[in-house]
Amino acid sequence: VATSNAVNFTDGLDGLAIGSLIINFLIFALLSYLSGHIKFAHYLFIPYIKGAGELVIFCLSITGAGLAFLWFNSYPANCFMGDVGSLSLGGTIGAIALFVKKEFLLFISGGLFVLEALSVILQVLSVKLKGKKIFLASPLHHHLQLLGWKEPKIIVRLWIVSVICAVFSLLTLKLR
Repeated sequence: VATSNAVNFTDGLDGLAIGSLIINFLIFALLSYLSGHIKFAHYLFIPYIKGAGELVIFCLSITGAGLAFLWFNSYPANCFMGDVGSLSLGGTIGAIALFVKKEFLLFISGGLFVLEALSVILQVLSVKLKGKKIFLASPLHHHLQLLGWKEPKIIVRLWIVSVICAVFSLLTLKLR
């Protein structure tokens, strides 16, 4: 549920949510492959999950569909994902993380979604408790817009944040 809402919060600019989702589905395609391959799972000290390799095809299918959708959803968008798309794709990536037993890695690789959700939570708490806003608007990408950043600049920079989070999540695989 948290992942669904976090992705929904992120879906406020053209291509922002789907670009970050593509990155995360690629990460979970790799994690599914590693979890479904007994030698790699043993080497990385991760649980071997029989049949997890099937999720690779599923993750890559969603990645391909996401790339096709991004063609029309990139700035300026001709097509929008909406709540149905963002909530269902957020739930899907959350379910895949549960299937391959990598829930914490989703928290790291989906760092952009966490940042967006935290900005909303902090804004609501601040208004309720102190009567003051922390951000000009929430989620974070709307705050950046009100600071004067152009939409394409925000999108590309937050995609870079998403890539950094994804790479960092892979680097933590061997840490114990």
